[in-house]
Amino acid sequence: MNIPWWGYVILAGLAWGTYVPIIFYGGTELTTRPGTVGGRLASILCVGIAYFVMAVVIPLVLMSIRDDAKPEWKTNGLIFSSLAGIAGAVGAICVIFASKAAVDTAKLEGVNPATYRIYIAPLIFSLAPAINTLMSLIWHPKPNDPWNFGFEVPGWKLPVGILFVALGTFLVLFSKEEAEAHKGAPKPAVVTPPPEEAPNPASS
Repeated sequence: MNIPWWGYVILAGLAWGTYVPIIFYGGTELTTRPGTVGGRLASILCVGIAYFVMAVVIPLVLMSIRDDAKPEWKTNGLIFSSLAGIAGAVGAICVIFASKAAVDTAKLEGVNPATYRIYIAPLIFSLAPAINTLMSLIWHPKPNDPWNFGFEVPGWKLPVGILFVALGTFLVLFSKEEAEAHKGAPKPAVVTPPPEEAPNPASS
């Protein structure tokens, strides 16, 4: 497939943008009863199977049949690529259990189950680009030299830009989650007042 770079950007955005609501719903459907973790563990298992197919089976097949897909096995590359995989897996697991913990906390406090869950996606996708940018300011790895650090004070545009991106992402996602929470909230019961008794003519 000859996909342009911006096509991959759009696909990555679609994948990460839909991950949180999809995994939350999947874990909910796999849960046997409220307060248990079986559904969340099952959803983690499904994520692991998907990772195995997409990130293990397919790369091995491509590396075995294509000459241009054979890597150069280096220790640094193996270590840091594995660390990236661990970070991705930990993030996926944390998203799953954050959703469960948020719902459980809301139920214990007697409020709408989505009260705290609506903050999860906005906070994650606001923190991630900020942390990515700050890390890139400090860590400057070079070939065969991963421990290369340095820091130059950036111009005022960078911190302001990070703030605006984080704030904008948070507000957009929070607005979306808030709207969905209101849709899923139970409607208040309508209480019909008893009909007024007609006056008794004999009593007049």
